[in-house]
Amino acid sequence: MRTPGVAARPAQIVREYGDLGGDGRVHGVSHDGTHVWAATGTQLVAFDPASGSIERTLPCASDAGTAFDGKHLYQIAESRIDKIDPASGKVLSSIPAPGQGNDSGLAWAEGSLWVGHYRERKIHQIDPESGAIRRTIESNRFVTGVTWVEGELWHGTWEAEESELRRIDPDSGEVLERLAMPDGQGVSGLESDGADLFYCGGGASGKVRAVRRPAKEQRS
Repeated sequence: MRTPGVAARPAQIVREYGDLGGDGRVHGVSHDGTHVWAATGTQLVAFDPASGSIERTLPCASDAGTAFDGKHLYQIAESRIDKIDPASGKVLSSIPAPGQGNDSGLAWAEGSLWVGHYRERKIHQIDPESGAIRRTIESNRFVTGVTWVEGELWHGTWEAEESELRRIDPDSGEVLERLAMPDGQGVSGLESDGADLFYCGGGASGKVRAVRRPAKEQRS
């Protein structure tokens, strides 16, 4: 496996959340400006990141990434992406997922959905109405969660028992920054709070972990 030139730094975990229900796993994570949403296989769970208390649940298939566009939730379920009304839980429409069931992370930015294609080591930018692929960014590790924050594209990796958060160039895919998770702690879903925290799904641990996003002045 090719190793990026930029050295990894330890990820700073500031909080853990658990006991989210569903199938006991966290598959995707999003943030609506108030609540963190976790995809737990059989339901979407919204919790308060300050207290950790569960505020809402929406029964739905939710076995991979989750995103929020400011009004609607998007949820990967098998080989499709469902657009969901967060007030009622109703599925408003569905589009095909580009990985045809091998999809992972999901994010909303710039009027597009950004979808991780796990074992293909890719991130696809797709049309949210049709599912058509607009462009593809190559990675060199399995891609899990995907998120944008302040114009930066980050994605999670989880491969060979090693997991990281990576900031990459959205044009070239070049790795610009690496945050290494502690041993045994993987990243499934990934979302930013729009400020200084990432929320990372922990897969079979059933946990969501809050990780500090490094300040720009701390970066090499």
